[in-house]
Amino acid sequence: MTDKIETKIASKRGFASMDPQRQREIASLGGKAAHASGRAHEFNSAEAREAGRKGGRAGRRKAAEGSAQS
Repeated sequence: MTDKIETKIASKRGFASMDPQRQREIASLGGKAAHASGRAHEFNSAEAREAGRKGGRAGRRKAAEGSAQS
């Protein structure tokens, strides 16, 4: 039996295969367009604080579940 190492050929298509700098340029255009059209959401400090609280609770809950299963 011969072991073959398969090499995956990277696709030359799509966003993920682009140069990181070009990805940032395209993403930046999308953000600017959303703000210009009024569809972008900007957190105020109270909303940001609440979002951080929720994320912290979810992270701790996941960690507790993981240790309980071990």
